[in-house]
Amino acid sequence: MKFYGRYQEIERLLHLDRQSEQTAVFTLLIGRRRTGKTTLVKQAFADKPMLYFFVSQKSEQLLCQELQQTVEAVLGLHLYGRAGKFADILRELMIYCELNHVTFMVDEFQRLYDINPAILSEIQDVWDSHKDKAHMHLIACGSVYSMMLKIFRNKKQPLFGRATAEIRLQPFSTELLKQILFDYNPDYTPEDLLALYTISGGVAKYVELLMDARAVSKDKMIDAVCQNGSVFLNEGTELLVGEFGKRYQVYFSIMQLIANSMTTQSQIDSVIGGNNGRYLATLEEEYNLIQKVRPMFAKPNSQGIKFALYDNFLTFWFRFIESNRSIVEMGKSGLLKETINKGYDQFSGLMLERYFRQLYAEKERVTEVGHWWDKSGENEIDLIAIEKLDKRVTIGEVKRNEKKISMQTLEEKFANIRSHFRGYQTQFVALSLGDM
Repeated sequence: MKFYGRYQEIERLLHLDRQSEQTAVFTLLIGRRRTGKTTLVKQAFADKPMLYFFVSQKSEQLLCQELQQTVEAVLGLHLYGRAGKFADILRELMIYCELNHVTFMVDEFQRLYDINPAILSEIQDVWDSHKDKAHMHLIACGSVYSMMLKIFRNKKQPLFGRATAEIRLQPFSTELLKQILFDYNPDYTPEDLLALYTISGGVAKYVELLMDARAVSKDKMIDAVCQNGSVFLNEGTELLVGEFGKRYQVYFSIMQLIANSMTTQSQIDSVIGGNNGRYLATLEEEYNLIQKVRPMFAKPNSQGIKFALYDNFLTFWFRFIESNRSIVEMGKSGLLKETINKGYDQFSGLMLERYFRQLYAEKERVTEVGHWWDKSGENEIDLIAIEKLDKRVTIGEVKRNEKKISMQTLEEKFANIRSHFRGYQTQFVALSLGDM
């Protein structure tokens, strides 16, 4: 698949790179795995030399030997006898950058901490000593959100406050997903687009895998996911087990319950047992994998909190793949596909709501997007999109089948929150598959 979008991120990287020609710049590039961080940087600097180094799970000495070879191959800089410590190589590079400009990307930067926790203090010492004279653009790229926060946001960590800029790479926008699908299937249907959004969540690698396999319709996408040997089948495990460590089974259980619509702590506690508040807080605050969902206008300490998984693909994976692990392990791809199709309409209806909330959030004038429900759960509004500066609000009902939408009922629900929008111009919209 060709490179799509990311124009703002590329321009930001190039601007920071120009800035680093005067004084050293330390850029953080953070995003979940498979969002295309490495591809983005290589695309941005395709026309100039760049020192790229991937931190694999090896000893520091072996890593430094590889880095030494890379430095020699790219820059022609010989580092005799200085291949034992990462900080030594960084020091030599920063001294070299007093007369030369270098863009240096360290991919999976957070792994340096696992290899040697002392390495961060050593990097801090080198950076602080040489940054004023060095013309270096150091890009620390990380996919483990919790570790990158720990390294750069924790005041007790040596690299706290050292970052010059931060770029957080998000999945593709709804508009870009439509463009990509059109390029591969000009006759795509709304059902195909919803499937792409539901399964990939706009994550670049998943979109690429589907498009390259010519899985450009709903049925072909589900086929691609279910076939034996598909990378999608074990993707959740690959992404999360290493980050969660020994407690991964508890976290997996919680995420699986949330994906299967058990979204309150009381529901989760009733299944797992005990009080799981600590695990929920960790999933939200450290791992950034779940979020608290409150009805719009609810107070921060209000009751009735629900939890949702941030990530579309992981929501899909826990709902249909991990929940049917025995079928996956038995290699019964046909039975797995049948199971997905059985629950797909209901599940994709929830994803359709998420799609339209994202679509409206991407609109230029929209300042806040959410939804609302009352304490009884009887009345719910799927979409509230506020344009605060223009005093406009859009109130939407979302269903796969537009015939099931009652605008009169929607206006009656809105009466419960009308007082929040005095002086606002109100628009009521019915949103279904055809409006994607």
